[in-house]
Amino acid sequence: MALLHIELPDGSTKEVESGSTPHDVATTIGEGLARQSVAARFNGDLIDVTKPLVKSGKLSLITQNSPEALEIIRHSSAHLMAQAVKELYGSEVQVTIGPAIKDGFYYDFYSENKKFVPEDFPIIEAKMTELAKADQPVVREEMSSASAIELFRSMGEDYKVELIEDLGEDRVSLYRQGDFVDLCRGPHVPRTGMLKVFKLTSLAGAYWRGNENNAMLQRIYATAFQNKKELKTHLHRLEEARKRDHRKLGRELDLFSFSEEAGAGLVLWHPKGAMLRSIIEDFERKEHLKRGYELVVGPQILKTELWKMSGHYDHYRENMYFTEVDEQGYGIKPMNCLAHMLIYKSKPRSYRNLPIRYFELGTVHRHEKSGVLHGLLRVRGFTQDDAHIICRPDQIDAEVKGVMDFVRDVAGIFGFEYVMELSTRPEKSIGSDADWEQATSALRSALEDSGLPFELNEGDGAFYGPKIDVKLKDALDREWQCATIQCDFTLPERFDLTYVGTDGEKHRPVMLHRVILGSIERFIGVLIEHYAGSFPLWLSPVQAIVLNVTDNQAAYAQQVFEQLRNAGVRVEIDQRNEKLGFKIREAQMAKIPYMLVIGDREMETQTVAPRFRDGKNLETTSVSDFVGLINAEVDAFR
Repeated sequence: MALLHIELPDGSTKEVESGSTPHDVATTIGEGLARQSVAARFNGDLIDVTKPLVKSGKLSLITQNSPEALEIIRHSSAHLMAQAVKELYGSEVQVTIGPAIKDGFYYDFYSENKKFVPEDFPIIEAKMTELAKADQPVVREEMSSASAIELFRSMGEDYKVELIEDLGEDRVSLYRQGDFVDLCRGPHVPRTGMLKVFKLTSLAGAYWRGNENNAMLQRIYATAFQNKKELKTHLHRLEEARKRDHRKLGRELDLFSFSEEAGAGLVLWHPKGAMLRSIIEDFERKEHLKRGYELVVGPQILKTELWKMSGHYDHYRENMYFTEVDEQGYGIKPMNCLAHMLIYKSKPRSYRNLPIRYFELGTVHRHEKSGVLHGLLRVRGFTQDDAHIICRPDQIDAEVKGVMDFVRDVAGIFGFEYVMELSTRPEKSIGSDADWEQATSALRSALEDSGLPFELNEGDGAFYGPKIDVKLKDALDREWQCATIQCDFTLPERFDLTYVGTDGEKHRPVMLHRVILGSIERFIGVLIEHYAGSFPLWLSPVQAIVLNVTDNQAAYAQQVFEQLRNAGVRVEIDQRNEKLGFKIREAQMAKIPYMLVIGDREMETQTVAPRFRDGKNLETTSVSDFVGLINAEVDAFR
């Protein structure tokens, strides 16, 4: 039998017979390594440790504790969970898909009768543990698609049949463990006994293939780790995330609500939430004006012909709402760029006028599927801090860097770290190859010159141009996509935007689409979770609350309240006939930064006794000095 030359990561070489597996190679090095190997890379390809090798090449083994093993363990754990569900509920449940995801894995199940509830989790976990302890071999099989369809059809697994039919391939791969078989490309761990640390976490609904016209599936989310310590840390983070859930805190802090009477995905802003929103919007206007942006406002609806001209009708209309006025079709805007281009076109422009930076806090509406709506993070009506920079091609680099500097400054003010990502041309797009190449090169060059690390996200650009996405990292180290910078040569061409150059001829400008916070609604949802509802003083809808001890101090408490309000402090007063401790607890639950306690001594000395929301008492002070303290703290943040 032919010998293969297998090169290992340390440069050494092993000679093995053709047909040997990575597990066999690991065994020649040591039994411990063989037991710990979950998969391998051969000539760069990820493969099972049980895959026969038929040619020489470079081999690296992936052991249980290596970073690369985690995704494989999670994907294999998804199969283990599906196996457990099938053993528990049999033909009552059909399996669909079960991928690994960032923080774990999920599996989608279909059943007409079985409705999963959290109380099922311990039962499923116990069965998973039993199957793992059985240490069943996980075996890859390849067969013709026709045979696989016949197999799954005989098992009553209609969703697997549909998947194979849609793949359109001659052969497919399956994985067996015990009596369970699943359609999968792999790789997987070689034995179920390698799956020891897992936890089911939550339930959700999901349409088959993300299409709301298809059946609703039941999605069980779970996670798996390489050791119990990492699982414990993750579960603690999940518990903290539940405490910080902006939907829960939004109700408790009386910031916003949703109503079925109003419609799904449409936010009702309560007074405190509207105040928080107003603070952020005022901050945005100020920051944009000092960076040379001009304020503009466009209409909510524009003629359908404009959306056809822009390409939105062909590439985005499933996310748009349309209406008719005087037998004329209109599209309700999902973006603000069209109106900004019309403003630019309203008069001739010279190269001396550029760049022009238009800024609008523009409210838009998008038809999001009901299954993806999620509090403030995914809504149908929202406001963007949208701007469009129309510039000469030679100005792109400076303008992109200016936006990146803007992002850096604002992220620092709100206390976020962030990472950046360059997204390139998607399959469904408009514009020439040359324009896309120039736009992508411009963004890449600006990122490289900045010295900031960035990742490449192939094929995820906007349909009209590549983009830089900025992902904020919150207090729990979760990433949120907010800011974006998109470079567009195509829409200026479609809308015939021009400027007169130094040669007296008309030239085509470039348009940069950009947001800094993105959707105000989404950003507020992120802020609530980042701060756990305890906003810094400059952002707090209510900065202080006046609390009188007894009715004897009611008149002076009212006087203090009015002094603070007249000084610009966002203040409330609680004069209820309740015990002081009760009032303080309620103010702390409302996460109000300062409580001003007023008893007989404060009334006599015309002072206030400030108390911070964490329970710390400050020195008694005059009302004017307290106003100074508030102003100094606000100025320090901004």
